Amino acid sequence: MFNLLENKLQAHIHTLTERHPALKCCEDSIAKAYFLMEKSYQSQHKLLVAGNGGSAADSEHIVGELMKGFKLPRPIDHSLAQNCKDIDPDMGATIAAHLQGALPAIALTGHPGLSTAYMNDCVPELVFAQQMLGFGQSGDSFLAISTSGNSKNIIYAAIVAKAKGVKIIGLTGSKESKLSALADICIQVPETETYKIQELHLPVYHCLCLMLEDRFFGSNMQ
Repeated sequence: MFNLLENKLQAHIHTLTERHPALKCCEDSIAKAYFLMEKSYQSQHKLLVAGNGGSAADSEHIVGELMKGFKLPRPIDHSLAQNCKDIDPDMGATIAAHLQGALPAIALTGHPGLSTAYMNDCVPELVFAQQMLGFGQSGDSFLAISTSGNSKNIIYAAIVAKAKGVKIIGLTGSKESKLSALADICIQVPETETYKIQELHLPVYHCLCLMLEDRFFGSNMQ
């Protein structure tokens, strides 16, 4: 699958594995995850992300890299910019100059009002599953982050995702898990201790975000 990538996208994975040689074993699963997310975005769908603790922070981090510029400039569509100027010339000009193109992504770890209400009133472990029910649509993708691969709230969300036709990308440690069995693709970084797994998750998702940005906002974008 890695060999099917365009050269400019392969280069991002090459850079990743040069800086983090331990991730060489994940090249193919990273490429597969990229293709899944690319297909979802090409069909005007979105990415949902969730995790616990440090992985919750990673979820918010990923959304931040996708919903605004990461490394490349992302001017908004010319027709949208012009429509904003037509509505209000001054404010529209500011919008046209400063808004950045976005790849739609939602972290299920946010929404504290909804999350706390659900956990107080219902079954706490289903908090992400409830949001998957509300947000998830067939054609979306779900980046499920769990160092163990067995976090109950992530597994419940993955089951609902699968039932709704949402494609699942697992991001875990090296051990086989419930998530690796459920996921369409699972990136299993070669560590078993939580903090060491998390140290490798960050460069993996940065690589995926760079690849997506290059594909949709790079100089050769269609």
